[in-house]
Amino acid sequence: MTQYAPNLDAIARLAETALADIPPELRQYTRDLVLKVEDFPDDGVVEEMGLESPFDLLGLYQGVAMPLQSVSYAHPEPHRVFLYRRPILDYWCETGEALDDIVRHVLIHEIGHHFGFSDEDMERIEGE
Repeated sequence: MTQYAPNLDAIARLAETALADIPPELRQYTRDLVLKVEDFPDDGVVEEMGLESPFDLLGLYQGVAMPLQSVSYAHPEPHRVFLYRRPILDYWCETGEALDDIVRHVLIHEIGHHFGFSDEDMERIEGE
């Protein structure tokens, strides 16, 4: 029996399910987030972040974190969370973790950036 890697839509469905599981008191602040699933980060992101490979990034938040927004803040571009399918699938194959758990973790991590948490903050919270 041949198995196929989940496509972009399948990863998006996993992400939407994970987003629906976020507690309502937090989810209300994600209404303006645009969720995008792409195979890889674009070349500009790879270069800007100094990545050795596009496989080095599972997800990305683009926008202005909530604590940095002011009353006069105008939304020139939507806040976006990108999930990168191919790096996620590689991680899935390497670790054997459940794919839905990986997608949930990456999504929540990127939403954490929307709330203004640093990577260090999120590592500490996960460790507690």
